[in-house]
Amino acid sequence: MLYIMRHGKTDWNLLHKLQGKTDIPLNDMGRQMAKEAGERYKDIHFDVCYCSPLTRARETAKLVLEGRDVPVIIDERLAEMGFGIYEGTEEVFEKPECPVRVLFFNPDEYEAQGGAESLEDLLKRTNGFLEEVAYPLVNEGKDVLIMGHGAMNSAIIGNIKHKPLKDFWSEGIENCRLIKLL
Repeated sequence: MLYIMRHGKTDWNLLHKLQGKTDIPLNDMGRQMAKEAGERYKDIHFDVCYCSPLTRARETAKLVLEGRDVPVIIDERLAEMGFGIYEGTEEVFEKPECPVRVLFFNPDEYEAQGGAESLEDLLKRTNGFLEEVAYPLVNEGKDVLIMGHGAMNSAIIGNIKHKPLKDFWSEGIENCRLIKLL
């Protein structure tokens, strides 16, 4: 089986700031969410957890898997989508002049600017992870958890389900909700 989960809440989530690859830790609410997820999903077996290198994902993995003998392996390809100079921007939905806003409303029209990562590059790196790591393990009968982020997890889903770019956000990636993919 293959599962994904998004990290718990951070202060930047509450402030509606673009986090991207900026390394923001969980806040108290996020830690509590992760502990509750650990309890809620305690009966689901995982052989291994592959995790984003970012602190918020690593903290979530540690708390969700606390007391379990599940190795957590960091993979750079699972980092969140980079937003370049726009990381830290608040209320992107309310700023029509911000080029990243298009990503959330019309992802198929998004053009990366200011050092941001393109959707095509995000999909390519996450698909590389799936092809090289996740699929082989699942084919061996292993239960794999991917601990990541909103855009990165959406890319994983898009790759697996062959979604068109316009449907990039259609799954709704909630914090600390486990999604079974395969």
